[in-house]
Amino acid sequence: MSMKRTNVYADPEDLAIIKEAAKRRGISEAEIIRQGIHLAAMANRVWDEPLFSRTFEGRGRTPSRTEVRDTVADAVRRDTDSGTAG
Repeated sequence: MSMKRTNVYADPEDLAIIKEAAKRRGISEAEIIRQGIHLAAMANRVWDEPLFSRTFEGRGRTPSRTEVRDTVADAVRRDTDSGTAG
């Protein structure tokens, strides 16, 4: 992979933590910083498509807490009765 050099300012305490982590993990400080940059880039990425592109038919309303609890309890009972529960 092609890399591009850049300069950044960092808090000395953060750099000390990175130095300790690099030594403990047996990797370079630069690798930890690259991983952090990648995580920051992905966290701020704007995706072309929505995460959930499919829609599902339903009742057109949010189920109540009781409905959700009862539905989950019924599913657990069915799994337990059929012997498929983990």
